Amino acid sequence: QVQLVESGGGLVQAGGSLRLSCAASGRISSVAMAWFRQAPGEEREFVALIIWSSGGTDYADSVKGRFTISRHGAKNTVYLQMNSLKPEDTAVYYCAAGAGSSRRYYYDNWGQGTQVTVSS
Repeated sequence: QVQLVESGGGLVQAGGSLRLSCAASGRISSVAMAWFRQAPGEEREFVALIIWSSGGTDYADSVKGRFTISRHGAKNTVYLQMNSLKPEDTAVYYCAAGAGSSRRYYYDNWGQGTQVTVSS
């Protein structure tokens, strides 16, 4: 199983942007890669997914129009471009590999997470 390592988190003001990266240690063979997030005291929630072979994407309603998921096949890396950030986007963001669903139970390989904090 490949290892997933996220990077790019940090502290940003509301309205700002961040780009998260998730690098796999080897070739990605999963159907999809996804980003989830978890705020303190909350359930881990779906943010976005990308079908590795086709590049098809899906987003949570809360991030549509603000976040963009993309991939670089040769680098085995998936990105999450986050624009117009809001304080409610504050969470630990996790990269995951799995079957291509918005439900976290369809993902069996997770990164360690990266903290994103948006100040008002």
